[in-house]
Amino acid sequence: NVDLKTLAKNTSGFSGADLENMLNEAALLAARRNKTQIEMEEVEDAIIKVIMGPEKKSKVMNDKEKRLVAYHEAGHAVVSWLLPNANPVFKVTIVPRGQSLGATWYLPDERYVTTKEQMIDEMCATIGGRVADEIHTGQPCTGALSDLEKLTKLAYAMVTYYGMSENVGNISFYDSTGSRAYDMTKPYSEKTAELIDKEVKDLVDMIHERTRKILTENF
Repeated sequence: NVDLKTLAKNTSGFSGADLENMLNEAALLAARRNKTQIEMEEVEDAIIKVIMGPEKKSKVMNDKEKRLVAYHEAGHAVVSWLLPNANPVFKVTIVPRGQSLGATWYLPDERYVTTKEQMIDEMCATIGGRVADEIHTGQPCTGALSDLEKLTKLAYAMVTYYGMSENVGNISFYDSTGSRAYDMTKPYSEKTAELIDKEVKDLVDMIHERTRKILTENF
């Protein structure tokens, strides 16, 4: 019952060796479960193990922490489910793996060009966990570190690389040649730097408020 299209989406970027490793893991899981063939359940579990690592059984969370992680991952899932341009949700787990206490798994469409609207929807999904933390506990938590890092990088990329800020304009400070690799100065003035920082903060604040509205109305 393995769906090859779903499998292909889940293994985008895998090398031949990665695919072989994944199927070997799936075969081991099938054997442990006394199955005579590999099914989609084993393939999905094997993909997660290859990408995120094995289950961290040494990380024992109490019920309060489990509930907090569940709300966090649900925040990602609900926002992704409701926004038309966000990647569709495939699987949600609160099983600790690697450095993560949980994960929301997506089936991203292969895009060669991404619009501003699509980026904003995906950024809302990215911060969905943090906003769910705030709604559930009334305060932010440390579990959203990687989400905030991703969100901040995307916001700066929109403003400084892709020309998606009206106030900064259709300007890109991206250097595709690498000629500024050892240049210790920024290719813009301090005044522009302040404008960029303000634009990024305004963008992130807008995304945060939009995400809060979505979760408040649908959580």
